[in-house]
Order: sequence, then C-alpha cells, then structure tokens
Amino acid sequence: MCGIVGWIDWEKDLSQERPVLQKMTRCLTDRGPDADGFWLTPRAALGHRRLVVVDPAGGQQPMTALKSEHACTMIYNGELYNTEDLRQELLACGHTFQSHSDTEVLLHTYLEWGTDCLSKLNGIFAFAIWDDRAQQLFVARDRLGVKPLFYAQRGSSFLLASELKALLAHPDVRPELSREGLAEVFGISPARTPGHGVFHNVHEVRPGCFLTVTRDRVKQERYWQLESRPHTDDLDTTTARVRELVVDSIQRQLVADVPVATLLSGGLDSSVITAVAADYFKKEGRGTLHSYSIDYVDNDKHFKASAFQPNEDAPYVQLVSKFLGTAHHTIELDTAELIDALKTATLARDLPGMADVDASLYLFCREIKKETTVVLSGECADEVFGGYPWFHREELLTAGTFPWSRAVKERASWLAPELRAWVKPEEYVAMRYAESLDEVPHLPGEDPLEARRREMFYLNITWFMNTLLDRKDRMSMAASLEARVPFCDHRIVEYVWNIPWEMKTYGNREKGILRKAMEGILPDEVLYRKKSPYPKTHNPSYTEAVRTWLLDTLNDPSSPLLRLVDVPVIRKIAESDAQASSIPFFGQLMSTPQLFAYLGQLDYWLREYKVTIKA
Repeated sequence: MCGIVGWIDWEKDLSQERPVLQKMTRCLTDRGPDADGFWLTPRAALGHRRLVVVDPAGGQQPMTALKSEHACTMIYNGELYNTEDLRQELLACGHTFQSHSDTEVLLHTYLEWGTDCLSKLNGIFAFAIWDDRAQQLFVARDRLGVKPLFYAQRGSSFLLASELKALLAHPDVRPELSREGLAEVFGISPARTPGHGVFHNVHEVRPGCFLTVTRDRVKQERYWQLESRPHTDDLDTTTARVRELVVDSIQRQLVADVPVATLLSGGLDSSVITAVAADYFKKEGRGTLHSYSIDYVDNDKHFKASAFQPNEDAPYVQLVSKFLGTAHHTIELDTAELIDALKTATLARDLPGMADVDASLYLFCREIKKETTVVLSGECADEVFGGYPWFHREELLTAGTFPWSRAVKERASWLAPELRAWVKPEEYVAMRYAESLDEVPHLPGEDPLEARRREMFYLNITWFMNTLLDRKDRMSMAASLEARVPFCDHRIVEYVWNIPWEMKTYGNREKGILRKAMEGILPDEVLYRKKSPYPKTHNPSYTEAVRTWLLDTLNDPSSPLLRLVDVPVIRKIAESDAQASSIPFFGQLMSTPQLFAYLGQLDYWLREYKVTIKA
C-alpha cells in the first residue's frame, strides 16, 4: 500500500517546487517506507511513497504510459483484486505490459476506457491521473472508501493527499477550524461527515466518486451507489450466492508477493476469513497460514461480561486456530503501552480518534509488521449483514439520531457555553442525520419497518463503517502494514443490501444468512457464537491513567482545551466514578474512560498541529 500527493497549479511553474512536494510526500513515509518517487512539470507535480506488495521491480510510481502518443501519469494507493482479468482484456485490446503490477494494469485500464474504467475495478484504491494532452487531472476513490483521499483548493492550486498531514505540509493549507469543523470535533467525532476534511476548506473525495480537475472547475461525480430492488432469490439460492461471493472475495485478496496473514478474534467474521484462507493456502501449497490476535495484560482478571461483550475471545481464538491448523500468535499489550500510543494514534489519524481502540490497533499492527506485510481483517460484516445491536433493539433502531452516538445533548454540554451557542452541535448533528436519510435509496412500497432498517443499513455503511475503515487504514499504515477487508467487496455489499431482514436474520440470529452460508467450515460453537466486538482493555489502571491525563490537562493554564470546553462540567466527569457514570460516548467500545482519553488526545492535537479557530 502507498501514500500519494498531487499538486496542480494553473499559474505557478511547479517544476520549480520540488522541495515543497518532497516535504508533503515525506509526511507519508509510514504508508510507503520502501521507496519514493516524484514527477514534476510546469502544471502538475506528483509524489508517491511505496509499500511493496506486488512486483517490487515493476510497480514504481509515478508511472507514465502512452496510447497513440497520449501520455498519462498516475499515482495510486491501493490494490486491485481482478488484475489478471483486466490484463487479459487489455491484451485483447492491443495493450502491452512491462510488469505484472496492478499499477500498470490500472493505468492502462484508464487509457482504454477513460472514466468508465471505474466500473471494471474490483479493489481498494485512491488514485490520480494527469492527462497532459487534455491538461486535466482525474481523481478517484474506491466504492466504499477503504483508501483515503483528501483535497483542497487554494487560489490557482489544487492539492490532494492520502492524509491530512500531507496537505497541511503545504504552505497554503493551514490547520484552521471553522464553526463547522468544531461541530465535527465535538458533535460527530470520532466519525466524520462523509466528504468532510474537518479543517477549514479541506475536503474528502467521497467513496464511489471521482473528480475532474480542469483550469475552469473541480467537478465531483458519483460513479457507484447502492440500488434498491426486490430480492427474488429464495433462501437456498441466497445462501449459495452469499457463500460464493464471500469465498471469492477472500481468495482474491490473498494475492501478494509478500507474506499474508489473518487477524483472528475468534468471532464469526475473522474466523470465516481465516477458515477460507487456511483452506486456500493448503490447496495452493503455500504452507501454513499465520493468524494473529490481541489481548491485554490481566484482562482475564478484570473482564466483566456485558450485553456488548458477552465473553472473552481467547478460548475461541485457540479453538479456531487448532481446528484450522494455523500458526497462531497472540500479542499482549499492557496499560503503559496503550497510554503512550494514544499520542501516536492521534498523529496517525491527524485527529483525536477512538482512544485506546485506535492505540491498541496501532500497537497490534506494529508487532505484526515484524513478521508479515499483509493481513486480512473482518471489518464491514456487521454493517453489511446487520450485526450491531442498533439493528435489533427498537429503542436504538428508532432513536432519531446516529445510534452509535446518542448522547448528543451530553456532548453539547461539554463545550464552553459561548462556544456551544455559536457552534450549535445538536443542530449540526440533526442536520447531518437528516441529510443522510435524504440520500437513502428507498424501495417503493416497502414495509415501514423494513424501510427503517434499510435506512439503518445505509447509515452504517456510509458512516459507521467508514469510521472503522478510516481507523483500520490509519493505524495499520502507520505501522506500514497493509490491511485488506474482504467483506467490503462491493459485490457482497450490493447483493446483501437487498436481502430482506427476515432472511438476513435466518434462524432468528444476527447475521443469520452469513452463518448459514458458512456452515461446515467452522465448529458450530464459533459459527453460532454471539457477536463480541473488538477486544479492549478492562484493566482499571487504564481508566486511572487517562483520568490523570485529563485532570492534569485541566490544571494546565496553557492548555488550548480550556477555552473550548466547560471546565467545571468536564472536571466533574473526570472526578466521577467512571464505571458508575458510564457515558455512552461512541459505539459499543467508547464510554467514560475513552472520553477521558479523547479529550486528552484533543488537547494534544490542538497543541501539536497548532490548530487555530477561524471565526
């Protein structure tokens, strides 16, 4: 996987701007530690950092190709899973290739079909192609937003980058927060409104969209979206199709010229991926599959079962690994490591994020990277198949706001009173929620409850799933590890989107159709295990450490956080019993301890990025 940077300017001679381009690109070294590349002309400058996964010699970027003297130069971050299918089609069209890299195939796909190439791609990607003859930049992002891409317009310049930090390295992009940015940080975060870059006049290319950048305009268009239609397949056909799609997606994503492993929590999603991968390794003679799980020092002593986390993962991890014959590695983290990594995670995300949920994933990936380069992970199955509690519990399904972040009023109360009156976070969240519902592709004549669940699926796919994909990309790439997400294959998402709820919950179980589809490849106690989310630490020493961090921040008169929050309110929360107060801050994993850490991260971010407020 890689990091990309682009700069188009219609007035300045960019061939003289190599130092700035290098500075921007250098910010993405963790995304691509193996090589860098630069390409500069008067109008366009492109930078690239490379993590070698396929074809070390043939995938160098920026890459230029010709067709009928038509030159195009590309920078690309991602992985195509149908590379060989496209290569054969292009060979039949008269194209020739100098390598076996997916980079070259992608560039030739654009040369052959132009913007229509996007419909042919199966993969995760963010790329930009400068067409010298047309004096035009083509920018695209994958259908579901697995790979990130941000951009900003400043005067005659158009700038793009894989991460915000690289944009901020340009002298014309400043770390300013407008009222809208503050509403994102205090009302929406650690999610982000799709298309929003948080900083003033910084944007994100939305998933399933492309940009056309010319001297006259920057135009964003959608090339993919969910379509609602009646599901006509019976149960047996649906079951077979789900199995076919899931197995094919996993197998396609095992292609690499470097070691590939799986993340294994002992839950349904990661166990399915590991089972298919282990079987594929055996059939292809690729040796023993390695799998990895995460745990925390003394978690066995402090774990308390809850509705969200009914049991521990460790016994199930061992059961699956033994059943499938994987070489399993358990990576155990302690509290001190987690606390130290909270700041690293903030820098990786360029924003305050999911606290220890981010930090632990970064540490996990850092250890895995010592032994492998690519991992397959189980994200997206819950959003696509309906695994979360808010799909099933009426009070969450009908909450009238984002169900993973219901404490909107409480969150608003954390702001300083005058800032709260200016930012209006409750109104902002309500506006974003209403906008999202307006986008839902409804099915005419659908039962009201089924229609509401369709809305919930849309919110999860476009918001919550993007939050977790954002987290997975930033934390894994900060460790120079490529994480692939087979359940995010657009073919799976398109098909499952229209499966009716009764069939999705076959057997009266969450993700019932997935369980039925995968019968026979896992022990029943794993296949029918109740959902348990990503494991977090239950050690009370973590709560005390982040509480201390927050109180120290509140007692520091130089803290930039003090002018943004209602200090007496935050102090009261910090001094309370974190278990008794149990604020549902975000999702299933973030409550009062994570709020402490989030505010600590926020203070660190404001200082480190020298963030200013734009009135």
